[in-house]
Amino acid sequence: MSLDDRLPILNRIRDPVRREGAERYILLTAIGFGTSILFTRIFLELTGYPQLGNGTLHIAHVLWGGLLLFIASLLPLIFANRWVYSIGAILSGIGVGLFIDEVGKFITQTNDYFFPAAAPIIYACFLLVIMLYLRMRRPPSLDPRAEFYHVLDSLQEILDHDLEPDELEELKEHLKHLKKQRGLADYTRLAAGLLTYLDSKGINVVPVRPSLMERWSHRFSVWQKKWIKKNPLRLLLMASFVFLGMGSFAELIVLIAAPSQSLTMVRTMLSDPGITTHLGTRWFITRMIFEGIVGALYTISALLFALRSDRRAVAAGYYALILSLTLVNILVFYLDQFKTITATMFQLVLLLALLHYRSFFLPRRDATDTAE
Repeated sequence: MSLDDRLPILNRIRDPVRREGAERYILLTAIGFGTSILFTRIFLELTGYPQLGNGTLHIAHVLWGGLLLFIASLLPLIFANRWVYSIGAILSGIGVGLFIDEVGKFITQTNDYFFPAAAPIIYACFLLVIMLYLRMRRPPSLDPRAEFYHVLDSLQEILDHDLEPDELEELKEHLKHLKKQRGLADYTRLAAGLLTYLDSKGINVVPVRPSLMERWSHRFSVWQKKWIKKNPLRLLLMASFVFLGMGSFAELIVLIAAPSQSLTMVRTMLSDPGITTHLGTRWFITRMIFEGIVGALYTISALLFALRSDRRAVAAGYYALILSLTLVNILVFYLDQFKTITATMFQLVLLLALLHYRSFFLPRRDATDTAE
């Protein structure tokens, strides 16, 4: 084979392109993941951990998780419709939740479902999905090739008779931008042809039909603009940080003021056969240190809110919540298992409220303010 014959192969582009709406699919996966873990644990706790099977067989829910993951992987291989990605994301989230819920059985020789390290592993995996979602929320930098991928993907709306006016205008804007690209003759010709087609009168455009999620999102936006005001939210944040700060300091104060009671508490936690005394003591001491740091940040945030230094208060509260959610809670899950789910959910809601306060009630600093 001559060099000229090999050039078409050498010039092929294999660089990955991020799918449009990828953040939405990751969010659906995260929701399915968290929901399946939560409902599985609650169901098993309420029903006394029943088993599906007989004296010989035991059909664990890890198998159902694997089945859902397999179905989720097959759907986009079989069907070309865009709705497949949403269904696949939900099924994969539920499947991985059912799968990883039994991680304790597969990291111990005794197949211990209640092994203490299982809870922090599950929580850490869920955090990784959330971090991926937050990363996907950032708008990607589109080169002409990636932009054309998104255009061609959006053209499926025409085939499904689901193209709305705003989607049509967005398509035209992308194609106009691609048409102006220099040095990409193939792209510009294709963009010009598609733009001519979209400008024709034969395009079937349907009225805007908000989805159920979009309708609820709009209702929530209207509700929060009407009812969530700056001062009440500010007082709520300050009170929450005071409450969390006192809670974080409580065990540290007991450890210093009444070491005998602390020793009893540590022995109680270490009585779990899955927690080794040496490792458990280390984790407990590390947890106490970080809870003290987080408690200090909570208290500082509350004081700064009281002093009307809102921007610094938000920063201190943000770092306290991030540190608590990503590091402290992993240690807490190891020692207290799933008893801390309620506290974790409260911290997540508080973080969302804090981000809402920063976005809506703290004006952005321009370059001049930063320089000053």
